Amino acid sequence: MGLRIGQGFDAHRFSVEDGRILRLALLEWPDEPALEGHSDGDVIVHALVDALTSAAGWGDIGTLFGTGRAETAGAASSIFLNQVAARLSQAGFVVEHATVQLIGQRPRLAARRGEAERALTAALGAPVSLSATTTDGMGFTGRGEGLAAIASCLLRDGQ
Repeated sequence: MGLRIGQGFDAHRFSVEDGRILRLALLEWPDEPALEGHSDGDVIVHALVDALTSAAGWGDIGTLFGTGRAETAGAASSIFLNQVAARLSQAGFVVEHATVQLIGQRPRLAARRGEAERALTAALGAPVSLSATTTDGMGFTGRGEGLAAIASCLLRDGQ
């Protein structure tokens, strides 16, 4: 049995459209600006899916759920995570652990960290840890223009 490490990254700008709700870590954040994106723009889930697919050797989120596919337009990112989790299981992989760091000025993750970790852990079927940081005012995340996330995961190849 071998171990595989994957890394993922995603970034989206905040939307200027009214009426949209921020989706982050599979949760709704109704008092925060939404993110632009082909799907719901959940940078935490997108980075996590990138880490999982890279560890499995399947490329990235765009390889499986590219923006050229009409069925993914406006899709909930939970669909991507559920499909990748099922595909990993079918291929004999076991997710040992995943971690995601949110990069941005807002929202403050600390108040909902436990809830977000539970949602991601339930969807993936493996422990997911979350953390957050700012960039001390530097770059697009520091200026409050959007959010980014970086993820890592450890897979065990059961075959």
